Amino acid sequence: MNEDQKLRHRIELQVKRMKKSQRDQFSLLAQTTYLGTLGLLFILPVAGGTYLGLWLDEQASGYSFIWTLLFLLLGILIGGLNVFLFIRSRG
Repeated sequence: MNEDQKLRHRIELQVKRMKKSQRDQFSLLAQTTYLGTLGLLFILPVAGGTYLGLWLDEQASGYSFIWTLLFLLLGILIGGLNVFLFIRSRG
């Protein structure tokens, strides 16, 4: 290899590194989307479980909050598991 080819090769490597670093850099929009997804993965099971528990408690005779509490805790557990698995899969 002559000097021109060596220089060209080094410049191409540097350009590839720069492009890779720009691709891998998180933008503000990407970070906001990531945090929003984490929030939804947690909140939806909690809200769904609470709603189901309230509905079951209304179907039971008398005042009861056992189903609401049970499904609220189950929603928190499922939401936490969702967030854990999502973070683990994204590395």
